[in-house]
Amino acid sequence: MGSAREIDTGMEGFRFWPGALSAPEQARLLAEVLAAEAAAPFYRPVTPGGRPFSVLMTNLGPLGWVSDRAGYRYQPTHPVTGEAWPPIPRLLLDLWSALTGSEPSPDACLVNLYRDGAKMGLHQDRDEADMAAPVLSVSLGDAAVFRIGAAGGGATKPVRLASGDVCALTGPARLARHGIDRVIAGSSSLVPGGGRINLTLRRAAPASRQS
Repeated sequence: MGSAREIDTGMEGFRFWPGALSAPEQARLLAEVLAAEAAAPFYRPVTPGGRPFSVLMTNLGPLGWVSDRAGYRYQPTHPVTGEAWPPIPRLLLDLWSALTGSEPSPDACLVNLYRDGAKMGLHQDRDEADMAAPVLSVSLGDAAVFRIGAAGGGATKPVRLASGDVCALTGPARLARHGIDRVIAGSSSLVPGGGRINLTLRRAAPASRQS
């Protein structure tokens, strides 16, 4: 899997592997994601307050993260089609195992599509039952300015995430505040029509419920 060489981020628990996926691996993974999207199309969720997200979303795996007026939650079906989410690609499961060594495997993969100035405000991933499990993030397509800061508040720092880069929130950084300030349009030609796709692997259900 690419070079998969971890670099020191200077923030305990925030792990970063630039170029973890080679160009052929990125193309193969994107093809699998786009094939799955035919069964689980991207849609635009809204916040509990009714405000539309700027990103489009879908999910892969037994559970998918959704947001609507009823709140934030994980569920086994697409909120628009009512169908089960497609499976998580083997490449992502292998990446999780190789880079985090965490068991059991992830049961949710949130897929975000950033286009037309889409961004993501600072937030924490805290809707999962197992907070000890890592969160692994894979970038495809246009580079993005990712921002991260300690869970308790204070200063944040920017990190440039390019196509094929992988990062993880673990240990002290598991509840780090993070978001996407902006996407650098045209920095990659990988995604048809332009833009960035981010895949976030998580364990949503309690470990005792997972195979």
